[in-house]
Amino acid sequence: MINDVFMPALSSTMTEGKIVSWQKSPGDWVEKGETVVVVESDKADMDVESFSSGYLATIVVAAGDVAPVGSTIALLAETEAEIEQAKQQGGTTAKTETTAATASSSATAVATAPISTTTEIQENGSRRNGRIIASPRAKKLAKDLKVDLSTLKGTGPHGRIVAEDVEKATGRTPSYVAAPANIATPVIPTQPSIPAPPLIPSAPPAPITPGQVVPMNTLQNAVVRNMIVSLSVPTFHVSYTIATDNLDGLYKQIKSKGVTMTAILAKAVAMTLQQHPLVNAAYVDQGIQHPSGINISVAVAMPDGGLITPVLQNADKMDIYSLSRTWKGLVDRARAKQLQPDEYSTGTFTLSNLGMFGVNTFDAILPPGQGSILAIGASQPQVVATADGMIGVKRQMQVNITCDHRIIYGADAAAFLQDLAKLIETNPQSLTM
Repeated sequence: MINDVFMPALSSTMTEGKIVSWQKSPGDWVEKGETVVVVESDKADMDVESFSSGYLATIVVAAGDVAPVGSTIALLAETEAEIEQAKQQGGTTAKTETTAATASSSATAVATAPISTTTEIQENGSRRNGRIIASPRAKKLAKDLKVDLSTLKGTGPHGRIVAEDVEKATGRTPSYVAAPANIATPVIPTQPSIPAPPLIPSAPPAPITPGQVVPMNTLQNAVVRNMIVSLSVPTFHVSYTIATDNLDGLYKQIKSKGVTMTAILAKAVAMTLQQHPLVNAAYVDQGIQHPSGINISVAVAMPDGGLITPVLQNADKMDIYSLSRTWKGLVDRARAKQLQPDEYSTGTFTLSNLGMFGVNTFDAILPPGQGSILAIGASQPQVVATADGMIGVKRQMQVNITCDHRIIYGADAAAFLQDLAKLIETNPQSLTM
């Protein structure tokens, strides 16, 4: 019997996937449950394992190429005698897939639906059924540096061995440097004295020739599709000025314990959303969908292009220290392109920040499937009139909320911002309780 290996749907928004690397070569035997290919979805690189055993007879889609979800990317033959037949079938399949891809590229819209595949997303762990589980980059690095992967303990998702584990084992400094000024990072500082943001992979800018058309990567194309959907939603914007002196004071007290400003602001927003569930809701065809939890997405620009929103799930129920540790793990997996689908697709409310660039105010575009997004500007000293009629200086930041006007009205957004400001200005210590 000859079995197709299909391009799997690794997320609800994925319409096509890019083959990062084949873990097996034509003619190799593949065990059921063994990783056969690494696929780049619209958000992350995912190890994909086989649903059945057999010989990898032929590869239809080569590494580096893109294929639509549901299309055949390889063929498995159950016996050696069937390999030649599978190769011939693979040649026909490749022609068919190319024709289909050409036709779909000229369409104005692409519809996706659940499909059955011969592959499944691998459950990561340092070992599984006697096999060592490591990222493709970690395997290559271990081979180059002559490191025995069996001696390492993985720090990636579910214990997976990642490149940094290999580098640390050799005593090398991980190949990450502080983010350059022209790359957005996931930390949301509110004042110039806040420490530098977390480290992200360094990547020299690709040379650009004037007049050149540079193809977008998979993540950038996903952003394009999402933004087109977002612009079909009727939205409105409400801005508010919040004094941050007390918030800055709280941050100085607890930053030595590993607490980030991202976690503080996410916690403040989540606690305020408890009082304003409508702002945490989303429009669906059937009406207003109220989610079961408060999941805060934080927009993060990737150094190689595109945008991803790691999600702090149930942020209102987590203490500030756990929230910070969770955020660090999300950032690590995001920059290694190892986020699981529920770690970037389950947000109910989004934070976006350009304050670290000194931007005073901006309007954020509403993400698909959510009702609100909050844009955060820089915290700066401002001359203000005090309650006793004198002149003083306070640090203030401008926040702008974008809402879906189909379910949220101006008064709802204003009330949310008022309560958020009250929490930040008068009672930020409650965020640590």
